[in-house]
Amino acid sequence: MKNILVPIGSNDHATNTLQYAIDFAQVFDAKIYLVHVYSSPKISGGILNVDQIMERDSKAILKDHLKKVDKKNVDIMTSTLKGYSIIDTLKQLNKLLNIDLIIASTKNDGADENIFVGKITGNIIKDTKVPVLIVPSQVAFKPMKKILMTIKSGSIKSVSTLDLLINIKEKFSATINLLQVKTPKLEAKDMELNETLESHISKLVPTTNATVYQGVLEFLHEENPDMICVIRRKRGFFKKLWEDDRVKKVDFESKIPLLVLKGMS
Repeated sequence: MKNILVPIGSNDHATNTLQYAIDFAQVFDAKIYLVHVYSSPKISGGILNVDQIMERDSKAILKDHLKKVDKKNVDIMTSTLKGYSIIDTLKQLNKLLNIDLIIASTKNDGADENIFVGKITGNIIKDTKVPVLIVPSQVAFKPMKKILMTIKSGSIKSVSTLDLLINIKEKFSATINLLQVKTPKLEAKDMELNETLESHISKLVPTTNATVYQGVLEFLHEENPDMICVIRRKRGFFKKLWEDDRVKKVDFESKIPLLVLKGMS
């Protein structure tokens, strides 16, 4: 893992997310691409150069965040980008820079205290093909010694889906406890574990729940992990929660970093 993309906004959570990303990147000797995406309103007959003003403000936001963090000699490349679609802009960056991981705040848009994962981060999870590490506000980085991975189906079509998780496990000498949630629609073939995944877990914990995220909630306190890991599939974890591109606190909330790997089905 060499290239980490950190998209940030202007809110209070951004500085904490950046510091977390720096601490994480230092362990892996990775480079950080810190970006702020801005869009200019269409103003007809305006005298001021709106693009220049927006770009200036965007650069000021990045500069302000960088002043507040300990850079720890991590290589940080900064960029302000104009784009009418933040997600489309990030997709282009992912391809151009060969991004291995996106580290994002749970909330980078708005101040609604009822929201756990905001719309921008929700869209990043839904619409990009890069793994995403979601950092709750005020959470400081610490070594990930215990990882709780949650799945419904043990079938994983592409073994490369697990590459980042295995990398993190080996770097921190972590243990992975696998929570497999049996839901009413689970098929027999789903109970068969991918061989690569099975070889890296320390413990398998089966449970029965209506949904995967309910299974996570049930075992969070019991397992007390340093990180939660899930696979984002077209049909799977948080399926209904992501429909509105946001996750409400009433549905799910965690003070533990959440790693979302990208599956193919």
